[in-house]
Amino acid sequence: MIPCGIEAVLFTCGLLEGGDSQNQRRNDMSLEWLPRESSEKDHILIGPEHWGTEAPCTVYEKKPLISPEGKEIEGLYVAWIRLNNPKQYNSYTTGMVKGVIAGFSAASQDRSVVAVVFTGTGDMAFCTGGNTKEYAEYYSMRPHEYGEYMDLFNGMVDSILNCKKPVICRVNGMRVAGGQEIGMACDLAISSDLAIFGQAGARHGSSPDGGSTDFLPWFLSMEDAMWNSVSCEMWSAYKMKAKNLISKTIPVLKQGDKFIRNPLVITDTYVADGEIVYGEFKTGAGAKEAKELMKDLPRDFELVDREVNKIVWTLTNLFPGCVIKAIDGIRAKKKFFWDQSKLANRHWLMANMSYEAFLGFNAFNTKKITGKDVIDFIRWRQLIAEGARFEPETWEQIFGKPQG
Repeated sequence: MIPCGIEAVLFTCGLLEGGDSQNQRRNDMSLEWLPRESSEKDHILIGPEHWGTEAPCTVYEKKPLISPEGKEIEGLYVAWIRLNNPKQYNSYTTGMVKGVIAGFSAASQDRSVVAVVFTGTGDMAFCTGGNTKEYAEYYSMRPHEYGEYMDLFNGMVDSILNCKKPVICRVNGMRVAGGQEIGMACDLAISSDLAIFGQAGARHGSSPDGGSTDFLPWFLSMEDAMWNSVSCEMWSAYKMKAKNLISKTIPVLKQGDKFIRNPLVITDTYVADGEIVYGEFKTGAGAKEAKELMKDLPRDFELVDREVNKIVWTLTNLFPGCVIKAIDGIRAKKKFFWDQSKLANRHWLMANMSYEAFLGFNAFNTKKITGKDVIDFIRWRQLIAEGARFEPETWEQIFGKPQG
């Protein structure tokens, strides 16, 4: 038989032998004699001891990969890492931070996981950052302890940025403060259109140095990043989509059998009186009317989850090695400034727990006692101008007073 195709080329060049000699050569080259181990290795570093089901905790769940037709794909999964502390707007406790690290470590090293979905419990918040009760009652005035906590926090951000699976942030509500920071560490963000985004540090005694000062300038213009970091303004999901912070904003309010867009936000007009108004919150009578409408409408994340599943399916039908190489190439730009700054920021945030963080977190934590969630900023600046010592007599002048 005359060889054809690629075999013909190899045969002609003397690189391929015909008939029995070819089979004999294959047998001679068999490497079955090499000692090999065939059992699979377990590369998962951290076990399930840091996960839970009862709040506050981090929930780790492997959900079957679903095809667009709704069929479960055998042997393949999506890892869902869920911040579970809804009564405190999914703020993360020390234990929950450990759970997030464990979750991303497990997903990264699990061969059967194709992607990670990072989200929060309920429909009010993805995450509002660190647990201010824990910050105020334990970490304030214990700077060394907070430094050790910051090592965990930095490890949490690193676990997201280093995960060897694509990470989708499913923004189910507020993504604020540290929640914004861990959200930006993710690769893609799909958001409920009821979500709000922003920082809270400068209002409550900290600085957004857990990632926002590193990541925001990559997403927003420099001035938008500056203002978003320091103003403590909350911006709508539509505004953040328009400014390229997130991939998609999706309605979750249902009126009858139809989804409607967030009525509190301007989405039908781009410019009014020469100003960009798209994505801004309505005010006055428009806001009041929107709140009345929203009061009785159910929230349904069907469209959000459909979009998340669509992205996961798209990523699954690509070469996994090529996908993660591209993702790590993009992540490297975020990591560039994060890696330069995270240790210096850790030390400053640690020291600040005995200064303005003590004031800010305790003011917020005692708002039910004093009726105020912030200090008297004007009096604080006056005391600074007078060279006042940082001592209880000074604090008394700027904290709210117990009511009743």
